[in-house]
Amino acid sequence: MRPELELISEWIRPGARVLDLGCGDGALLAYLREHRQVSGYGLEIDSTNMLQCIQAGVNVIHADLEAGLADFGESSFDYVIMTQTLQAVRQTEALLDEMLRVGRQGIVTFPNFGFWRCRVQIALQGLMPVVKTLPYQWYNTPNIHLFTLYDFEQLCRRKHIDILQRMVLDHAHRPRLGPKLWPNLLGEIALYRLGRA
Repeated sequence: MRPELELISEWIRPGARVLDLGCGDGALLAYLREHRQVSGYGLEIDSTNMLQCIQAGVNVIHADLEAGLADFGESSFDYVIMTQTLQAVRQTEALLDEMLRVGRQGIVTFPNFGFWRCRVQIALQGLMPVVKTLPYQWYNTPNIHLFTLYDFEQLCRRKHIDILQRMVLDHAHRPRLGPKLWPNLLGEIALYRLGRA
């Protein structure tokens, strides 16, 4: 399991109801079920990932996140989680709204395009950056929105979304002093816990 998922689990209260958007192979939900006694569902579009979820005993629903979360009522979950997916969906704002409609809190993680190596590659080479957290070429990347921590925080302010907690990590998913002091410059992966007043 990716180390960032263990960090996310520390934000989840035991016994909570969780919805994991783009849950992949279900590793996070399986971990939360075992270590935090959560219940909930994963939404996934890839059939191979869905099979892995089923084999791991994770409740999974075949769904396209672009279609929204209309099947779920308001505040149906304590937490709605979206790890490394926000940059790969077209309707970013709508999905954030839906997350905070069906969940009391939202948790998102994404790669930081403001990381210094990204800036240097664009400035000096004139090429779209390829770094450990953004390993794809421009023509084969699943990421359709590349944004920085500050971009995301500006969007949250505009949409009146409260940032309850933020953690900025290096490429190995470790919290280090550099990303803590200069998050938008030295942080490679961002984790946010969100809510609405």
